[in-house]
Amino acid sequence: MKKVLVIFHSQEFGNTAACADLIAQGIEQAGNIEVELVNINEVNRVDIRGLAACDGVAIGSPDYGSYVAGTIKQLFDDIYVAGKAGVSVKGKPCVLFMTHGGGGRGLKALKSLAHDFRLLAEPFICQGAPEKGCPAAIEQGRTLGKAVLG
Repeated sequence: MKKVLVIFHSQEFGNTAACADLIAQGIEQAGNIEVELVNINEVNRVDIRGLAACDGVAIGSPDYGSYVAGTIKQLFDDIYVAGKAGVSVKGKPCVLFMTHGGGGRGLKALKSLAHDFRLLAEPFICQGAPEKGCPAAIEQGRTLGKAVLG
């Protein structure tokens, strides 16, 4: 069975977690795929070997001061260090998502940090909480799921 990680930072309002849930729904709708949701704010670090071994990834962050959350920046730093040790995520299918309270300029940083991944679509961005059953977020996940299944 194929496996996709949905890695995100969420706290306080839970908007990014709500987006992650919708993206996971879309991935599951694409077919027989195991989806693991990882709130990096709760686990602190992601096992990069596990990330390298999965079939696809979605990465999401709130916009904090026109940048990504510190835990998401740490994820990309860990990916860089692991790459130097021969553990690569290069070319892995990926979708990105971001929530914001009115800025949304952190999206540029998120896209730049994700340069090792094969981005499948323009990132999903949501101001505030996503609407219930948000079709754009679900479609983002479905796009990733279809790519993983081939």
